[in-house]
Order: sequence, then structure tokens, then C-alpha cells
Amino acid sequence: MKIAVFSAKRYDREFLSAANAKADAKAEAQAQAGHQLHFFDAPLDLDSVAVAAGHEVACIFVNDRCDAAVLQALAAGGTRLLALRCTGFNNVDLSAAAALGLKVVRVVTYSPYSVAEHAVALLLAINRKVHRAYARTRDSNFALDGLMGFDLHGKTVAVVGTGKIGLVFARIMRGFGCAVIGYDKFPSQAFLDLGARYVGAGDIGARADIISLHCPLTPETQHIINQETLGRMKRGALLINTSRGGLIDTEAAIEALKSGQLGGLGLDVYEQEADLFFRDLSSSIISDDVFQRLLSFPNVIVTGHQAFFTEEAIGTICETTLRSVTQFANGEALSDEIKLEPAKPQ
Repeated sequence: MKIAVFSAKRYDREFLSAANAKADAKAEAQAQAGHQLHFFDAPLDLDSVAVAAGHEVACIFVNDRCDAAVLQALAAGGTRLLALRCTGFNNVDLSAAAALGLKVVRVVTYSPYSVAEHAVALLLAINRKVHRAYARTRDSNFALDGLMGFDLHGKTVAVVGTGKIGLVFARIMRGFGCAVIGYDKFPSQAFLDLGARYVGAGDIGARADIISLHCPLTPETQHIINQETLGRMKRGALLINTSRGGLIDTEAAIEALKSGQLGGLGLDVYEQEADLFFRDLSSSIISDDVFQRLLSFPNVIVTGHQAFFTEEAIGTICETTLRSVTQFANGEALSDEIKLEPAKPQ
């Protein structure tokens, strides 16, 4: 099938091409395996959607725009499948896709270790001031004032969202000797088997020295970290987010950082990241004042949505994405299809 790959970086081209060649090598008895990959640097939006005309599949990433207008243009151009090479799908209007007869697939799981381990890296860097120490020693400043952290051993870590990634993060934190508590609408026995326990949403902040977010972005979870929840947190707690930027009300977090209520913030995602991340802006003036204020704090670290970025994760993402396309081409059931949940009765 002809696939238009949007937001295609060098590594997308490399790993998708390798996965496609691997599928070709195994294609002997299959009706379809290898595909025609056409890569486009631009993100998918109304300005770029025309290049997808004639492609049965549009392959997109986290910050590509798939609202009703874009989806209608895709369908008019002959696209029948939208393949997300990511887990989250908050950027896709599923109702519009269903109305247009567009199937939507995603990568349900790739490497939970990649994201969980990056969350731990952010936590350690914020706590032990690694970023500040690195900058100092580059200037031959070996003073320790202002670099004191705390032992993780014995501290309470809250995990919000105890799915695959949250579970791996909790397991690592238990290895540090932390007490682990969690919150999830769908409790996991595997989480309890670690010696962790669930608490109510209102108890998370008050008990935790560290909070790490591992839940999807939905209307229900939009700004779950806000002025009210930040105010209920233990003073000086550290907050880590490697999930979706919209989980945190950034301006409320800035106020909590200014007052000292929030002791540190480690972000791999940002709610307005679509205009910033996955591009080189080192020679540009960044006009996002909120983001610039975030970067001004010495106890904040921001990475550019790289938590997923390991060889293992990217390889699995690309192979899973192309497997879904092959299933679609062969008329098979789509194992990773996103389907609308039935409307709940009023």
C-alpha cells in the first residue's frame, strides 16, 4: 500500500524502511507485506494534507493535526487508514474518522521501559541537580552549595496511571527502597503485587514526596495537576511528567514553583509543544512566554518528548505500525484499531 508518512525525521525513515524491508523478506506466502513509503518532513495539517492524495494510508505522530477538516481532506484524497506511530490519540477526532469510514490504528505498546527509565532519569537529575552541576563543572566551578538533594530510599512515590509504563516505573522505585502508592480508575493486581498500594485521588499529593504521571490525556485528565491539586501536595514535592503535556496546568505549576510549594519539575512533554518540539529552534526566538518562564527556574528540567526514543522502542513502533497496515491490506482484523466507545446513557 502507498503510505504518506508525516513528521518524518531521519530516524523514522531509517527504522520504517528497515521494518518494511524485513516485512518484504518474510512476504513469501502473504498477499501484502512490503509497502510504498513516501516520507514528508512537514506535520499533517490543513496546509500539508494535499500531499496525501492517492495514498491509502496516512501515518502520523503525536503532534500531527487530525481534526474533522483534515480527516475530510484525507478521505477525499483516497486515504482509508490512519496509522498512528504512537500510543496516544488525543489529536484525532475519532467521531469524524468513523463518520468518514476511516479506520484508525495505533501502537498500543512498544517499550514501557523506555518511558519509565526516562522518568527516573528526570527524577534523579532534578533531585541531585545534575544539570546544574554539569554546567558548573564546565566552567571549572566545583562548589557544592545549592546542589544538595535527598535520598530516594524511604521516600513515598505516587504513580498516577498504573498501566504498563507506570508499573515499570513503580518497580524501579521499589528497587530504590521507596514506598509506592498509586491512583488509577482501573487498579492492577500486578501493581499491588509489588508491595504498592492504591489511595484516593485526593490523598496522592498529600502523602507523596514524588509524583510521576503515566496516564493518557482525555477530557477527564486534562489539567489533573492544577492550582487546587498543587495546593494539596506536600510542600517541596517533585513532579515528573513523561505522558502528555495537557495533564498539567503549566501556569499553575509556575506559580507553585515560585512559591516553593512545588520543589522541582521534570518534563518531557509540554501542553503547547506542537510549535516547539521535534525541530531545531536554536537560532530562533521562542515566542512562547510560558515556556520561557519554565526554563528560567533552576529546579526545572525539560526534554523534548524523547522518553520513547530508544532503539528498542522505535523499532517496535515501526514494526507494529506496518503490521497494522499489512493487516488492513489483507482484509484482516486490525489488532490495534481504535474504536469509539459506545455513548453512555444520560
